Amino acid sequence: MDSTQLINYVGAVIFGLAVLHTFSTKYFLHLAHTSQHHAGLWHLLGEVEVVFGFWALVLVTCIALIEKQKAAIAYLESQNFTEPLFVFVILVIAGTKPILHSVQSLVHRLAALLPVSPALSAYFLCLFLIPLLGSFITEPAAMTLAALMLRDRFYSKGISQQLKYATLGVLFVNISIGGVLTPFAAPPVLMVAEKWQWDIAFMSGVFGWKAAIAVAINALLATLLFRSQIKIVDAVDERDAAITDTTTAIPMTVVGIHYVFLAATVVFAHYPVVFMGLFLFFLGFTDAYQRYQDKLMLREGLLVAFFLAGLVVLGGKQQWWLQPILAGMNSTLLFFGAMGLTAITDNAALTYLGSLVAGLSDSAKYALVAGAVTGGGLTVIANAPNPAGFAILKDSFDEQAISPLGLLLAALFPTAIAATCFFLL
Repeated sequence: MDSTQLINYVGAVIFGLAVLHTFSTKYFLHLAHTSQHHAGLWHLLGEVEVVFGFWALVLVTCIALIEKQKAAIAYLESQNFTEPLFVFVILVIAGTKPILHSVQSLVHRLAALLPVSPALSAYFLCLFLIPLLGSFITEPAAMTLAALMLRDRFYSKGISQQLKYATLGVLFVNISIGGVLTPFAAPPVLMVAEKWQWDIAFMSGVFGWKAAIAVAINALLATLLFRSQIKIVDAVDERDAAITDTTTAIPMTVVGIHYVFLAATVVFAHYPVVFMGLFLFFLGFTDAYQRYQDKLMLREGLLVAFFLAGLVVLGGKQQWWLQPILAGMNSTLLFFGAMGLTAITDNAALTYLGSLVAGLSDSAKYALVAGAVTGGGLTVIANAPNPAGFAILKDSFDEQAISPLGLLLAALFPTAIAATCFFLL
């Protein structure tokens, strides 16, 4: 066995351990809260955002030991870290006070127009409207906004764990499928759109309307199923009043400049040297106008970027076994296979690998992408924006941890709704 083959096997084993680790984080956090020894270590191992970065370090160390240090560095340099950097920047910008409060104000006004209680309509819009907006402001930005709004309006009001997990499952699934109305907003679509010449007309006509139906059904069912709990949340509380007052106090020029930075980051999403430069300007602007800002989500953004970067490093060594599996499936198997594989890999990596398979038919291309976005809510690693939502909402759960099994179970039904729409419509 040569060194390349050995590294491939080691990479697959380490990747499997990393996946198992993500399902064990709540156990490590429990140890951190109950153990008197090494609580810091257990807490570190219990942070989902750290898992893949930790195992990526193990992989790079193994490469250096099996081959040479230069080989490990060369491998790192060969990977594309644009997506982690982009998610970091877009999470921080989208989570700023002017953007968050302007979107909250829009949702509040729209909620007042619906013929139900403000709490029910706001809940529905968070799970319906914002995921669809992800097709234009990108999925990571939509995830950040929706998670922050759900945290402030509902998760902080003492709702049950059952409702928290159900909401999380619907949110993750709807964000994953809600970005397919355009070819630039969803990472798994972005990976193949240019190569397969999928434009906005194609995406909205083939994928978008089906996704919109599934998003609406998921949001509506969750709202109806938990309506009695949601109604307990005060329709107009102190936070809503604060939002209204603060939004009016922020000059429209400041809000507009924030949206210009957000739009520019989306436009130059493929060019980290550009959007990182813009981000430095943005940091300077927020520092100059601190009175209109809350604390920037730099720590959360860096942890999410670290998670995704680790996933990139580990995923780079999985092509040798993933690609043959994808190549050997017909369209039906490819749809359900992609949906299942997404849960243990990453849907963007999956569609990228599928795009390398020569001679894929149009139906196979559709099945690959539809299956990948459908399964994007099953786990925290299934879709790039998921770690952002995870980081924002996890403190609202028991022991400040989200059970991966709880997320999986909560996402099964909305995933089934999405699969039905993509497969049968």
